[in-house]
Amino acid sequence: MPKYPNNRGRYQNRNRGPKGLRRNDRIRATEVRVIGPEGTNLGVMPPRKALELAQKVGLDLIEISPAARPPVCRILDFGKFLYEESKKQKETKQQATKLKEIKFRVRIGDHDFETKLRRAEGFLNHGHKVKLTLQFRGRENEHRDLGFVRVNLAKDELAGIATADSEPRLVGRQVALILSPLPEGKRVLKFNHPDHEYDDRDDSEIEEHDDEEDEEVES
Repeated sequence: MPKYPNNRGRYQNRNRGPKGLRRNDRIRATEVRVIGPEGTNLGVMPPRKALELAQKVGLDLIEISPAARPPVCRILDFGKFLYEESKKQKETKQQATKLKEIKFRVRIGDHDFETKLRRAEGFLNHGHKVKLTLQFRGRENEHRDLGFVRVNLAKDELAGIATADSEPRLVGRQVALILSPLPEGKRVLKFNHPDHEYDDRDDSEIEEHDDEEDEEVES
């Protein structure tokens, strides 16, 4: 005898999942708007009829927009749906905590310094952390105190959008400082317009791209 006669037991077990997410015969609305497996709008119908359509193709009926009038349901594989949602959440979290690096020198010109600050502010405004790296070369190593002055100046210039995770630190031949963005509602832009488009690549990524182009030219 089949384990789940007429597939009924199978679909009852598949009703279990994250709290608050209704599917299959747990959907309470009297009518729902149904989106098919390929994204086609199948119209408004009672949830029982929609569930029958889902069962015919071996899929689930998932309520994806309970606040809509009528609620919107999709015919999908529930396991695949959970996997895709989890993947999206992980990607969003990784993007929000990505560390961007801005590199500069002690003797950087005022215009170039402002450009670096503008790019750092753009990263911070998009939720990224920023690592400020000031590099010493040659005789600049004899005046490392000036490096700390420059990094602290950058920190002060970005105070409207970020806080420092710690004080600037000397690491080898460079001074490093990591900035974390303020909560979105407390950010004040100084170098960018709110709608300004920015280059998502940090200095390390730009240098890598330039090196690849140089290799292509040489070959």
